[in-house]
Amino acid sequence: MAEVRTGTDMESVSRLERFWKTFGPGLLWAAAAIGVSHLVQSTRAGGDGGFSLVWIVLLALVIKYPFFEYGPRYAAATGESLVEGYQRLGRWAVWLYLLITLSTAVIIQAAVTVLTAFLFAYILGVDWPLAVMGAIVLGVCSLILWIGRFRALDATIKAVIVVLTLSTIFAAAAVAPQIPDSDFAPWPLIDGADAITFAFILALAGWMPSAIDISVWSSLWTLAKDRSSGIQASVKEALLDFRIGYVGTSIIALAFLTLGATVMYGTGEQFSPEGPVFALQLVDLYSATLGDWTRPVILAAIVTTMFSTTLTVLDGFPRAISRSVRALLEGVEDEPRVEREIRGYWISLVAIALLTVGVFTFYLGTMATLIDFATIVSFITAPVLGYLNLRAVTSNHVPEHLRPGPKLQTFSWIGLALMAGIALVFLGTLVF
Repeated sequence: MAEVRTGTDMESVSRLERFWKTFGPGLLWAAAAIGVSHLVQSTRAGGDGGFSLVWIVLLALVIKYPFFEYGPRYAAATGESLVEGYQRLGRWAVWLYLLITLSTAVIIQAAVTVLTAFLFAYILGVDWPLAVMGAIVLGVCSLILWIGRFRALDATIKAVIVVLTLSTIFAAAAVAPQIPDSDFAPWPLIDGADAITFAFILALAGWMPSAIDISVWSSLWTLAKDRSSGIQASVKEALLDFRIGYVGTSIIALAFLTLGATVMYGTGEQFSPEGPVFALQLVDLYSATLGDWTRPVILAAIVTTMFSTTLTVLDGFPRAISRSVRALLEGVEDEPRVEREIRGYWISLVAIALLTVGVFTFYLGTMATLIDFATIVSFITAPVLGYLNLRAVTSNHVPEHLRPGPKLQTFSWIGLALMAGIALVFLGTLVF
């Protein structure tokens, strides 16, 4: 006899099918966030301080959560991106966001692409110049976006995130039985030979899980997914999707910290500050700890981490730039000119890709200085963009019942105060 589904069963299936069709922007956000901050910073945190820095990672993840959540919340509640939310606060807010984005786009794209290019060259066993390998990586990413548009980005990242998550968690679980007795003190060592620099602690907190400006990308991806699926996600669905990505991002950060704490902490060795050297060092240490059979696992975790970041960043920056330019050229209530935005997207993408290859060719030796500049910009602007996100999502344009509740708003103000304090302390370390 055929199974008969009750009305409740059908409703449950319908909800699951609907959620699956709207599921994805949270994973795109996670893929953009899981990059250097996780692979390099989290692993170095474990390698330098064992588990003493886990509190810094957890604190940063908790404090920044509301400001990242406000991206998909605003998009689902209003049908607009955070760029339009900024525009409703004043054109100055869009100009500020656009200038921040333009000042860091090429630097961040170059930082994630150079490591991805090096890893692919290592796996393929070729000794090509990084400019050539970087151009190939960017070309592959551009081709994915050109052929399949958002659908290809969404599908590719879902597949990559599965490999990334499984390989990273498997790697962390494999070393778990060998975790030494570590210091879980709420503050890391600050004296002696094993001292952890205050600057590194600030950088770890500032970049975990990512810069606040990618909350705009999240709102744009939420709208793109709505258009792609033909279903407008509710605020509840958008938040569930984002929280899945955020929790996953947090787990991956802790997994990489565990890897560093297990294979490096207490050995007397230090991770190289150079990203490519660091990646191979991690692979070698890991295989030496557990055996050569683990080398493909950790390589898969590292390569998928950086490729997913390179791909999403290459989509995120042009998407944000083109939407910001459109917002400045058109009134907030005007009928949007989609063709202009699409054209702006591809112009921005090609420009960023070409400039990134130019950085590889002419400025590779100054990458550290360029990354320092991007770090300073991210630190200084984090509380500013967080404030704009809070203002946008609590504005009259958002229906009152879809705004964050009083507790989350209060927590946001506390987070803003802490981020502003961290930014001031960071500037103080640079000056003094």
